Amino acid sequence: MATLTIRQKLMSYLADADDSKVKAIYTLLKKEIQEEEGITLTDEQLSILDQEHDMHVSGKTKSYNRKEASQIIRGQKAF
Repeated sequence: MATLTIRQKLMSYLADADDSKVKAIYTLLKKEIQEEEGITLTDEQLSILDQEHDMHVSGKTKSYNRKEASQIIRGQKAF
């Protein structure tokens, strides 16, 4: 099977896969992904990011778009 076909199949699968499968695949590839991105986070930092993400998705925390964040930083908008 051609590499391009494999990539397309993986992207299609990941788009609809349940969270546990996506996390498992990421765990397998985490080191390579981080090296490619040039970012290295500790397991503790990743855990914090996962918690923050979960709170955002569940609606427990508020998020801001780029324009709103800029306004908050400049003191033009309260958060």
